[in-house]
Amino acid sequence: MIRSDLKTLSKRGKYALRALYCLGREYGKGPILIATIAATEQIPKKFLELILLQMRDRGIVASKKGKGGGYALAKPPEQITLGSIIRIIDGPLAPLPCASETAFRKCDECVDEKRCGTKLVMRQVRDAMSAILDHTTIADVNDTVNNVEEEMAEPEELMYYI
Repeated sequence: MIRSDLKTLSKRGKYALRALYCLGREYGKGPILIATIAATEQIPKKFLELILLQMRDRGIVASKKGKGGGYALAKPPEQITLGSIIRIIDGPLAPLPCASETAFRKCDECVDEKRCGTKLVMRQVRDAMSAILDHTTIADVNDTVNNVEEEMAEPEELMYYI
């Protein structure tokens, strides 16, 4: 059996991003009910509640109670990066603790951390992931999805040959 301990995006992380994409699409239109987000994004409501509470506590979303209440982004979707969300939900981006800048921890099996080839490569992996995730916003993802949907909606031109 092949096993990989390299970091993957958790289900919680995937759900958090999907919920924020939904809130990003509705930014500026007022709060959205958790039930609406859960149904639209097919996220279990109880799980979503915990995620949104964590996002609220970190200043990513704001909540409003009562009639007309729900959740909304606390800042524009152009200011929320995927990297910041993944770090909140899943922790450091580095695939190994020895490659992390914010949560460095020497690997138990490491013989010489200064000359460890795996650590050097995993730092490059972390840097590449960070370069993408820290420069991609909720708005960027929604724009990309909208562009793909528009391209798919355009009817294909038929070409007739004789």
